[in-house]
Amino acid sequence: MNSIAAAPASRARRLALVVPALALTVLLSGCANLLPGLFGESSEPTGEAVSAELAPYYGQVLTWIDCDNGAECATAKAPMDWANPSSETDITLALARHKATGKSQGSLFVNPGGPGASGFDLIHDDVDFAVSANLRENFDVIGWDPRGVGRSTPVTCFDDAGLDDFIFGIPDAAVGSDEWLAESEQAAIDFGQACLENTGPVLQFIDTQSTVHDLDMLRAIVGDEKLQYLGYSYGSDIGTYYIENFPQNVGRIVLDGATDSSISVFEVGRVQTMGFQRALENYLAACPSEFDDCPFTGGVDAALATIRELYDRYDASPVAAPDGRLMDAGVLDIAMSTALYSQESWPFLNDLFSEAARGETETAFFLADFYYSRDVDGTYTDNSLEAFIAIYCVDYPVETDAAVLREQQELMREASPTTYRDFPPTGDLTCLNWPYKYIGPEITELTGEGAPPVLIISTTGDPATPYEWGVALSEQLQSAQLITYNGEGHTAYNGGVDCVDGAVDAYFINGVVPSGDPNCGA
Repeated sequence: MNSIAAAPASRARRLALVVPALALTVLLSGCANLLPGLFGESSEPTGEAVSAELAPYYGQVLTWIDCDNGAECATAKAPMDWANPSSETDITLALARHKATGKSQGSLFVNPGGPGASGFDLIHDDVDFAVSANLRENFDVIGWDPRGVGRSTPVTCFDDAGLDDFIFGIPDAAVGSDEWLAESEQAAIDFGQACLENTGPVLQFIDTQSTVHDLDMLRAIVGDEKLQYLGYSYGSDIGTYYIENFPQNVGRIVLDGATDSSISVFEVGRVQTMGFQRALENYLAACPSEFDDCPFTGGVDAALATIRELYDRYDASPVAAPDGRLMDAGVLDIAMSTALYSQESWPFLNDLFSEAARGETETAFFLADFYYSRDVDGTYTDNSLEAFIAIYCVDYPVETDAAVLREQQELMREASPTTYRDFPPTGDLTCLNWPYKYIGPEITELTGEGAPPVLIISTTGDPATPYEWGVALSEQLQSAQLITYNGEGHTAYNGGVDCVDGAVDAYFINGVVPSGDPNCGA
């Protein structure tokens, strides 16, 4: 993978290769909050006791206005720095909701993951994809763009051409040379400086801990004493830290495609790499019998060797696409990983590998562009990549010890010998050269002491948030109950598995907690 995606995280709860929804035509602004009652429905904050400096935030009134597709939209303000709130540096948060189709039990907040994915878009455009009809009937379903993302105060770095060069550009120098390293490092420096110049000081505070504080504030201003929350993939990070920081405010929380917040960014990357290797092997094992156009017929080991040869071939001799971009092993890798997010997307792998064998690039760039939210005309439809990087670079410390980096390199080679790219052990050049360093707490196990029961969903064949993470998190959180889904793909809820869907709906609607792991799909 390219260095910017060295530790891939899910950008959406499940891969769905569909035509992007039409962009919203409604322009959101903070002015709606200044005119409560003149139009739309106003929220009723809980009025709970907070410090004097936080009272203006927890007491603000939202005005919900119609914004197409049956949704309502609003904006909220939040302090840039929760430790030093000041109205002069406030940021904005964009929200979208679909009101309950029946009698509402309150709000249900949903985050689709990423980091960098838009919760606003998910709920505005695809609420039925996000939650079941049962939950829609019983809850006002709310999605929001976390700080740094989309319609909230965003991270902004390069223009479209600059992003193309950053993502798909290949250094002129030979791989591994001093000149190659200098080019790569300069690209990282230029990107970070562009993000700082175009985003401003809020770039330092695009972190998960700040987002968790935002979420608690949003809970209060929509009028909920307790938080009801559904977090997919990285959204489980937000949920886990919420449980840890605000156990007294936890209502019912479900974390699907759960992550393990106690491990280092290297361990995140290593375990994910192993997860994608397993998913690749599962595809290759099934391919000859499931697909008439399967490009692999000689067994899994032979197929893995062929894919390894393709990686080496394209790193040695990248091939130009019709638009001039070069397809190297990095493009092949991100394309393959994108299609491995969901078993439903395996047919794309047949086209990807068949074309790659012939020196063709169409499917590879189609999948890569889907991952990076790049449209056919070369425009990027959101800032998810920039937000992804900004969040990761302040959420995790960066390893700099050369000996440790060499050891990590060998561990990555062992994790996935098929897709491993033999670059010098430089570490994460992007985050090493980021304008701001890690600002979070010590990375350790979280217990959520005092929180009521929460549900953890983990899928045995999930490549992006592997099953062992869900097991680990369910053991760490004192009140967690694990739901295992024996299957393939990233996340499980609302995917047509009655065992999973029924357990989640019963929990949110009636507070029913499974007495044990239902072991769905076994």
